[in-house]
Amino acid sequence: MPRTPLWKSIAIALTADIAESRYATGDQLPTEAQLAAKFGVNRHTVRRALADMADQGLVHARRGAGVFVAATPTDYAIGRRVRYHQNIAAGGQAPSKSILSLTTRASDAREAQALELPTGSPVHVYDGLSLADGLPIALFQSVFPADRLPDLPDALQETSSVTRALQTCGIQDYTRVSTRITAKQANATQALHLRITEGAPILRTIGINADAAGQPVEFGRTWFAGDRVTLTLGDDRD
Repeated sequence: MPRTPLWKSIAIALTADIAESRYATGDQLPTEAQLAAKFGVNRHTVRRALADMADQGLVHARRGAGVFVAATPTDYAIGRRVRYHQNIAAGGQAPSKSILSLTTRASDAREAQALELPTGSPVHVYDGLSLADGLPIALFQSVFPADRLPDLPDALQETSSVTRALQTCGIQDYTRVSTRITAKQANATQALHLRITEGAPILRTIGINADAAGQPVEFGRTWFAGDRVTLTLGDDRD
């Protein structure tokens, strides 16, 4: 099994320190010399670790001043009611979404099964980017039954919020039926959108949401930047 490079181990350790609030947003990290002494490496190795963290939006350098924490990993609750805007706002950050594409096409077998539709039934597909304080934290793809929700694309164009768009289409509430979480490595496209390095750790969630009658209304897949989000279970937010 290949060994983790020293610079990567340092980046992981410093990221853990930030996640555990040893360093808060805006705090200055120890100097390169101090970190080199702490980890028993040369300053070039430390510099590469910090550069990797900067590429991921976790730290930023100020010329002549040092390296500072740019963002604390966001706690993101996975419960029966998963609401992106409420999750991010609860952590004191400003949520936003960017629409990458909105299309309508025939469903594949997996989508049809999740939405309890015949394979090939039309579905609306919403691809987008989720941001917190302007920093991308996740890519997502949400799939909806088109025949039941013919006006959903227009509603999503208006608001970008799935919750508000579904309400516009008559679905006032929905809950999470199932969630699966898998660790992955970012491919080139995911890395580009999330502003991370190719091969960086990401967390993929696959979920199904259903209306009050238990009928599936959304099949969603989300790819979270692993160093920017901590997924938590059991925290239900309406």
